[in-house]
Amino acid sequence: MTDLRNVRPREVRAVSASGDDPESLVVAYLTQLLQVHEPDGFLARRIEVRPLGSPPTALVASLQGETFDPERHTVRTEVKAVTLHHLVFDARAGRARVIVDI
Repeated sequence: MTDLRNVRPREVRAVSASGDDPESLVVAYLTQLLQVHEPDGFLARRIEVRPLGSPPTALVASLQGETFDPERHTVRTEVKAVTLHHLVFDARAGRARVIVDI
């Protein structure tokens, strides 16, 4: 949604998410990231995630970043929502393919 190289880790915010399975957890987590961005344009530069459970069905994350500043941050494509449609999650490889609504 912006060039992260211009985002400074000035403040810390926390998010948590849970799901019935790892795939729904991925969607819930990414949705939480969007909801942190919505009210005031918070942009996360660094994210530390701690999964809970095996397989993970919950997580807590610490986000470091700052509020959007139009003088320093470029506007790119806005993500409106995250979907389960064709989601692929491979925990062992540490990869996921997620389709988003823009």
